[in-house]
Amino acid sequence: MVRRPEDPIVRNIVQLLRGAQMNRRQLLRGAAVGAAGAGALGLASCASNSGGGGGGGEGIVWGNWTYYLDFDESTGSFTSLDNFVDQAGFSVDYIEDIDDNNTFYGKIKDQLKLGQFTGYDTVTFTDWMNGRLINDTQVQEFDYANLPNVEANLVDAQWDALDVDPGRKFTIPWQLPASGWVWNTEAVPQGIKTLDDFLRPELKGKVVVLSEMRDTMGMVMAGLGTDPNSDWGDTEFDAALAWLDDALKSGQIGNVKGNSYTQDLITGDALAAMAWTGDVVMLNAENDNQWTLEIPESGGMIAADSFTVPNGTSAEAKAQVEELINYYYDPVVMAEVANYVTFVPPVKGTQEEMRKINPENADNPLIFPDDKDWEHLHNFRTLTAEEDKKYSTAFQNVLGL
Repeated sequence: MVRRPEDPIVRNIVQLLRGAQMNRRQLLRGAAVGAAGAGALGLASCASNSGGGGGGGEGIVWGNWTYYLDFDESTGSFTSLDNFVDQAGFSVDYIEDIDDNNTFYGKIKDQLKLGQFTGYDTVTFTDWMNGRLINDTQVQEFDYANLPNVEANLVDAQWDALDVDPGRKFTIPWQLPASGWVWNTEAVPQGIKTLDDFLRPELKGKVVVLSEMRDTMGMVMAGLGTDPNSDWGDTEFDAALAWLDDALKSGQIGNVKGNSYTQDLITGDALAAMAWTGDVVMLNAENDNQWTLEIPESGGMIAADSFTVPNGTSAEAKAQVEELINYYYDPVVMAEVANYVTFVPPVKGTQEEMRKINPENADNPLIFPDDKDWEHLHNFRTLTAEEDKKYSTAFQNVLGL
C-alpha cells in the first residue's frame, strides 16, 4: 500500500496561510495552483509501500525540499518514486521537510556530531552546507560500484564543482538551482547586460535582488570581476558589498527579497531582478512569457542540492540509498523529474529524453543551459564557519536585518 499526500485543496489552503514561511519552490507552485483552482502540493509528503525506513531492512528515509519531485495531480502520487519502490522491493519514506539549510541542520546537528542516526538515511542539503558536513567528517563516502549511472551520466561541470569534494566522493547532485538576471521584456527592451545596467535612472526603485547571500553577492562579485569560486577574501567581498550598499541607500534597488520577489515582477513593482532560473520558467508559463532571463557574461550562479548519507545511516540503508540515486541518474527518469521541477538537471541525456515528453521544456535554456552558459555559471566557494558568520552578518547588516 502506498501512502499518499493529504488532500491537495486542503494542503493548498494551509500553504497560503503559511505564506510568510514559503520558500521559492513553494511560492511558485502555490501560484500555479491558484491559477488552476487546485494542485498537488505537499507540506511534508511521503511515498512508500510499507513501513518506515531508517537503518535499512524495511526501507529508507529521504529528506528533501518541498516541490522537488515529480507529483502526479491525477493520482496523488510521486510517479517516479512509486515506480522505483515497485522495482526495488523496499520502501522509501519521502519527507518534504527541508525549508532552509540552517534550520534543517539545526534539527539534526546533535545526532550528526555524535554519529547517531539522524532520522534520515539521505538528505539533499545545498552544497555549501554539505561542505560543512564534509569538513566535519559527518557524511559517508559513496561506493561507485553501486552507482554506474552516476559515473556515466553526471554532467562534466559538476564532478569538481564542490571544492571540498573533488570527484563527488561524498555528495551527488540531485538538482542544480541556477540564478541570473531577469527583466521585463517590454519595459526593458535593451535588457540587462552588465552589472551597472541595474543602475540606469529609469530603473530606480524597480530593481529587486535576492536575500540569499551566495546568489546576490556571487553575481555582484562576478559583475565586478571576481570569480566567486576563486580564493577571494575580505577585499573582494567588501567591494561587492559596497556596490550593494550604495544601490540600496540611493533607492536604486527597491527591494531585497527571498521567495516573494516573483510577486514584484508580476505586479510591475520590479522591472529587473537577480532571479532563480526555475522561478522564471514557472512565471513565464503562467504569465504569457513576460520576462527574459539570461546568464550574464560576467557570470550567474549555480549551486547543487546534493544527496549525502549521514554517518548514522547503516551499511544496508546506504546501499539502498545508492540504488535510489542510481535510478534517478537514468536520463529517462530524470526527464520526468525535470519536467515538473524545472531546475537544471545534473544528468547527461535528460534533454534528449525531455524532447519525447515536453519539447518546449527541452528547448528552454533556463532548464538546459548551453555550452556558453555553462562557462558563465559560477559556484560560490565553500566558506569556513568563521567566514560564513562574518560575511553573512555583514550582508545582513547592509540589508538592515
